[in-house]
Amino acid sequence: MQNSRGNQVKRNIAILGSTGSIGSQALEVIKSNPQAFSIEVLTAQNNAGLLIKQAMEYKPNAVVIGNESHYNKVKDALEPHYIKVFCGEKSLEDIVEFDGIDIILTAMVGFAGLKPTLKAIQAGKNIALANKETLVVAGNLITREAMEAGVNIYPVDSEHSAIFQCMIGEFHNPIEKIYLTASGGPFRKKSREFLKNVKKEDALKHPNWDMGCKITIDSATLMNKGLEVIEARWLFALKPDQIKVIVHPQSIIHSIVQFEDGSMKAQMGLPDMKLPIQYALGYPNRVRSDFPRFDFVDYPELTFEQPDRETFRNLDLAYMAMEKDGNMPCILNAANEIAVAAFLKDKTGFLDMPEVIEKCMEKIQYIQDPSLDDLCATDNEARKLARELFYGSGHANNENC
Repeated sequence: MQNSRGNQVKRNIAILGSTGSIGSQALEVIKSNPQAFSIEVLTAQNNAGLLIKQAMEYKPNAVVIGNESHYNKVKDALEPHYIKVFCGEKSLEDIVEFDGIDIILTAMVGFAGLKPTLKAIQAGKNIALANKETLVVAGNLITREAMEAGVNIYPVDSEHSAIFQCMIGEFHNPIEKIYLTASGGPFRKKSREFLKNVKKEDALKHPNWDMGCKITIDSATLMNKGLEVIEARWLFALKPDQIKVIVHPQSIIHSIVQFEDGSMKAQMGLPDMKLPIQYALGYPNRVRSDFPRFDFVDYPELTFEQPDRETFRNLDLAYMAMEKDGNMPCILNAANEIAVAAFLKDKTGFLDMPEVIEKCMEKIQYIQDPSLDDLCATDNEARKLARELFYGSGHANNENC
């Protein structure tokens, strides 16, 4: 972030998914550091009102509204301010190629982040990756393209940011294993009998983190940790048996690296997503912040325990998908997205979600070395089957069930 003369150079940021939890927190980081960052592009899928508000405040060069029905509303509001407005999926893929973008924060949720991230890599843009599903679904493809394009992928998930920070100065030293820490979510130590009757309102009460609805439900089912396991495999070139999950209810140690000599390094801090966001956008420099500081006196005990993989089966399903590889993680992810949507609409029970995901993994055709087209077809097929299982065959193609 400094030029050859040692002067500060701003990085122009594009945020894909600026109206979500990560995108909104990223804008707070950028607002606090105007000397380091500026906004070049903002995008949203449906929240036109908030996108307009963000654009009016941060004055990007351009915005994209994914839902084309909102285009006129956004265009009419921003045209007088000389902010370019585009719409639709194709515009989202095209805008990442803008010359003025230095780094792209992919903060979209789910499979929708795959194609824009791939396009950004092919355009030679460095990526701050908050969309874990991109690596879950297409880790081999994404990492290969990034290597060929000479693009860096900086992890934004707090756990992967922690591993990345622990690896600084250690990249020549092989990893023996990593430990991804999990809070355990709102239902830690609860029985299956208890979980039969929980509702979305209960599952959305995360004990430590302030996140969007989808990731909060994933945290409650441990699917979020399962997706992070798969993501870690590709980010750090690990084998499945090198990645362990351990429950750490205080969420102070964000993850741990163990090296071949037995030494372990951990990254610690209060649970606040703005820190890993800022680290990814500013790397390799640490940008000064006024974030609250951790004090050991406030946390006299840091505890650890094994995850309950019998009660929270999604973690095992994720490991199974990772070991099978091919298009299996894509099936897992697609079925889970439909499962979470059904649960948030009170259309299914908490314990039914892993049952349907497993059925999709059993029934969808396995492809060992899928192309991008194969992955898109797999995603569609898995979503269709999951909808049938949750809603019946008459709703198989209804996105808004």
